[in-house]
Amino acid sequence: MKGSEMAASPVRHECPEALLVLADGTVFRGRAFGALCAEGTVATGELVFNTVMSGYQEVITDPSYAGQVVAFTYPHIGNYGINAADEESDHPQVRAIVVRDLVHRPSSWRAEGNLEDYLAAHGLGGISGVDTRRLTRHLREAGAMCCALGVADEATLHAAARAEPGTEGQDLVGSVTTKTPYRAGSGPLSIVALDYGIKRSIVAGLAAHATVEVVPAATPASEVLARHPDGVFLSNGPGDPAALGGLVDELSQLLAKVPIFGICLGHQLLASALGGSTYKLTFGHHGGNHPVKRLANGVVEVTSQNHGYAVAADSVSGADVTHVNLNDGVIEGLAVPAMRCFSVQYHPEASPGPHDARYLFAEFVRMMQGAA
Repeated sequence: MKGSEMAASPVRHECPEALLVLADGTVFRGRAFGALCAEGTVATGELVFNTVMSGYQEVITDPSYAGQVVAFTYPHIGNYGINAADEESDHPQVRAIVVRDLVHRPSSWRAEGNLEDYLAAHGLGGISGVDTRRLTRHLREAGAMCCALGVADEATLHAAARAEPGTEGQDLVGSVTTKTPYRAGSGPLSIVALDYGIKRSIVAGLAAHATVEVVPAATPASEVLARHPDGVFLSNGPGDPAALGGLVDELSQLLAKVPIFGICLGHQLLASALGGSTYKLTFGHHGGNHPVKRLANGVVEVTSQNHGYAVAADSVSGADVTHVNLNDGVIEGLAVPAMRCFSVQYHPEASPGPHDARYLFAEFVRMMQGAA
């Protein structure tokens, strides 16, 4: 549906009351929506909060959110509907969402449907009417934790939350990576992108400069080099980087042989291949408003972020720290010029924004051209 057709949408029946129960026993009340309206239907996952004011569809379809339930701090979600152009993958990747107010009748000329129907069509849903301010304050103090939500009794949901493994120690990349290689772009440079859960907007950012071949995460280094790329890109993705030793081993065989650029999980895996270590953040960085300082010139960039793990300070010997998070000092960028590799923890493609860091794609191009 588009535009004025939205006004003709049928009046929705109110969904039943539902509960969100955290692993520590904290309970939040609301109403189920989407596929969670069915009695006894329960969704579980690691609960995190995201502070974006727009871009909820990009968040929901970001493969980095595999295994997680996302609570939006912005109170009105669904207000401009959904459309195919905003999808970061071919289906929602979250387990469920938690919102204060779910908008059933979106208002936007771009809208092709509403958020609840979109989630329900994929067998997903969430809970609305939740005091998301209280929930966010709790997660900031107690940390991200597993949860369960649905139309079920408190004891059932608490048991389900406690049984959920979360993301720590989990290899979730295999569930989101492409099964077969595919190409995008037609530029003179060639890039092999290792897909750990790559977003479509990242592929578009690379394809604006080069011919990109996206390959499965487990592609051996020998096969990557056999393609004779001008550069290798390491994508974002879900789960714990410490659980991806096999991918790190292959990546270590690419160092100093070809220019490398990593984003998010790709940043963590590059640091690991360089001898560094990672750790789980208390509640992660999820939002579109994180200030990051670029140490080379002191410029502060407003960045889009989505990660629950970070590179440990001083763990990567021989690497230059290029960016730091001004909120908590987390390493946001690394570079080893002698090996022609660099990475950032945040998302320079930043669909739908901000776009302060898109210059990094041009820096990768200069590196591949031998100018950096």
